[in-house]
Amino acid sequence: MGDMRGREVEVEATNIAHGGYGVARLDGRVVFVAEAIPGERVRARISDDRKDRFWWADTVEVLEPSPYRRAHIWAEADVSRAPEDRPGGADFGHIVPEHQRALKAHVLSDSLQRMARIERDVVVEALDGPADGGGWRTRERLHVASDGSIGPFAARSHRVIEVESLPLGVPELREVAPLGERMPEHASGTVEVVSPSVGSPRLIIGTQAPSVIRERVGEREFQLDDSGFWQVHRAAPETLTRAVQEAVDPERIDPKAANLDLYGGVGLLAAALGELMGPGM
Repeated sequence: MGDMRGREVEVEATNIAHGGYGVARLDGRVVFVAEAIPGERVRARISDDRKDRFWWADTVEVLEPSPYRRAHIWAEADVSRAPEDRPGGADFGHIVPEHQRALKAHVLSDSLQRMARIERDVVVEALDGPADGGGWRTRERLHVASDGSIGPFAARSHRVIEVESLPLGVPELREVAPLGERMPEHASGTVEVVSPSVGSPRLIIGTQAPSVIRERVGEREFQLDDSGFWQVHRAAPETLTRAVQEAVDPERIDPKAANLDLYGGVGLLAAALGELMGPGM
């Protein structure tokens, strides 16, 4: 192939795929279209035509909008901007939250059926937080361009985009994020903004030595490196703890056996099980 990249086509999205891509067809070929909602007709620019069976594209104009479309929660990522100038990381941000959850449920249900032959109705529930679906990320990774500018990567790219906002971040994170600032030229690398549940938010610049942060879940505190893994959604640790405790039947657990937390990490799920079973486990 190779002769369609950059060309604009009109397509209709009929389904949704992982990552928020609308699924369309062009002359029998599947096209995954960023920022397209099922039921919409859009003008899209082909961004990758290297595969014979499917292509990738970016929406450049919505011709027939879905009733579930809204102004993008991240203004800099709105479809009115050129695709190459849209920051990545808010793939469903142009869709009203209730319909976002319905689409994500469909993606998971479809994946279970296709990959594991499991038929299951999936419900994606809302967690506590702002009604617009923002204000939940406790970590944001920004990047430093060769000119010292700081920002996220453009969607599906390693090009740094300067932005004025991080709407998915919790308020404490947004207050310290170095948006609009400059690093020394050629100081390429990353700036990670971390807002733990205990203590003040902090910046991790490049490969600086890690320091310890604390995260609280219920009455328990965890200690981990500030660059280590922790659930990025503010409500996720307590939600996962509750899910494990509600799913486990204590009568079927041998507390003296080698019960393993295969998820690993800092031990969030092991702690949930230990809390349920008591000190004898």
